[in-house]
Amino acid sequence: MTDDDLLRIQELRTEIRKHNVAYYDSDNPSISDQEWDHLMRELRNLEAKYPEAYDPTSPTENVGGTPSQIFAPVQHAVPMMSLDNAFDDSELDQWVKKIERRLESSTSISEFCCELKFDGLAISIRYEDGKLVQAATRGDGSIGEDVTHNVLTIRDIPKYIKGAPQVLEVRGEVYLRISEFEKLNKKAEQLGEKTYVNPRNAAAGSIRQKNSAVAAQRNLPFLGLPNRSDIWWTCS
Repeated sequence: MTDDDLLRIQELRTEIRKHNVAYYDSDNPSISDQEWDHLMRELRNLEAKYPEAYDPTSPTENVGGTPSQIFAPVQHAVPMMSLDNAFDDSELDQWVKKIERRLESSTSISEFCCELKFDGLAISIRYEDGKLVQAATRGDGSIGEDVTHNVLTIRDIPKYIKGAPQVLEVRGEVYLRISEFEKLNKKAEQLGEKTYVNPRNAAAGSIRQKNSAVAAQRNLPFLGLPNRSDIWWTCS
């Protein structure tokens, strides 16, 4: 590994950390998602090429941002991870092969079930004896932020689930429809207030604040994720 390669790795880590703070902690992105994806891709490629540059604090080894100190911390029973990206057919083929290896099947995958990604704020909701007792953000993947007071205002989320197991955790996305986002920004402009960059950050800004009346006024939907063992499970 040359000095230039090492310098580029360090530059990318510093730049991505800066953008992560703006995106996850301040809910005010400094670059587009596509630009961020390309920076991460370059860093992953360099780290794969030079394993001696491994650093457990690298952005490629961590998910999300730093939990805010204004919220109580929540330790996730199972880490909340993020989705991988594929930029071309080759990367998609690699992903398929990885899934086939995990399935340990001799049959190749030939069919997929696809859906659009709702870009919102990832939330983990905990029920005990059917009652909603806690809701937390992803945070850094291991420790999230307790935002129960705001999640309780979302009409899409049941406060009680009849017949639920003793402990149930459900994960999904709190998001904001484009029509509601446009109304929100229009009102902010009229009042001379700061507008949001995109619906995702408007949703995140609505949940990651102390005043639950704000979240209640913003008509935030919730989309529960499919029943997969890593994101929706029961435990004792």
